Amino acid sequence: MALAVRLRWLLPRLRSGLRVPAGLRAARCGRRGGPGLGLGGSEILANAVVFKRGPIISALSYLGFEIYQLISQSAVVHAAVNVNEILEQADYLYGSGEIEKLYHLLTQYKQSEDAELLWRLARASRDISQLSTTSAEDKKRLVYEAFAYAKKALEKNESSSAAHKWYAICISDVGDYEGIKVKIGNALIIKEHFEKAIELNPKDATSIHLIGVWCYSFAELPWYQRNIAKVLFATPPTSTYEEALKYFQMAEQVHPNFYSKNLLFLGKSYLKLNNKKLAAFWLLKAKDYPAHTEEDKQVQKEAAQLLKSVGDKN
Repeated sequence: MALAVRLRWLLPRLRSGLRVPAGLRAARCGRRGGPGLGLGGSEILANAVVFKRGPIISALSYLGFEIYQLISQSAVVHAAVNVNEILEQADYLYGSGEIEKLYHLLTQYKQSEDAELLWRLARASRDISQLSTTSAEDKKRLVYEAFAYAKKALEKNESSSAAHKWYAICISDVGDYEGIKVKIGNALIIKEHFEKAIELNPKDATSIHLIGVWCYSFAELPWYQRNIAKVLFATPPTSTYEEALKYFQMAEQVHPNFYSKNLLFLGKSYLKLNNKKLAAFWLLKAKDYPAHTEEDKQVQKEAAQLLKSVGDKN
């Protein structure tokens, strides 16, 4: 629209001799150092032609510059709109459980510099790696790809809560391939990024849940892994089931019933603390949680098995 308005302003002036900005006229005349001094006849004639055509040429140049500016501005706006459209499509596919379609959509833009797009790509890569149909070779490749995307997302925007969260998740996944020393060695880094994610977004129930998982993991750490932690850290990270339970409860308060695995860990934590009544309550909720994903199905199966250990026959 703006381009059309400017064209309507400029074109009549091209037809009528064109008054162009004084700066353009001066620039045109000054190109040869000024008219008429010390020039032969042919040069005078040439200059006469230049002066006659000068306004038209200058105006055309000005018009071209105006069009170029408008097209450039339009391209920038269009690019921004496209990123937003991609993010909307990505969120729709994620909400619909279309993990593979989401991954194929986002991998087209893996060279993007947009943090919001990159952490979504990290998440999609990891989700594909978690599928039972994914081969061991592909799973490893996807885990490292997810980490690279999450790292880049964090580099592009350190104020992104989601970038911190997925960076922490992906570091943990990489540790599965690099040995127990690396995994334990990264433990404090992982927790720090989860804590930063919560600081940036206190309503992020998933990050709160994941700190709970971190606490639960260290509470049940086998003795030989505790010894490794003592070697790696002057003060090795430790936690308790009570601390883990506190985070799972906080996550549930922030967003009730948001995640089948949070329900499962509430049940498991109460089971570790010998509260069978509350353990059964949360495990039953986990078992009955609608299975939208493959992970939900795994949670249902584990919850059903644990319920047997507390004597629940539902």
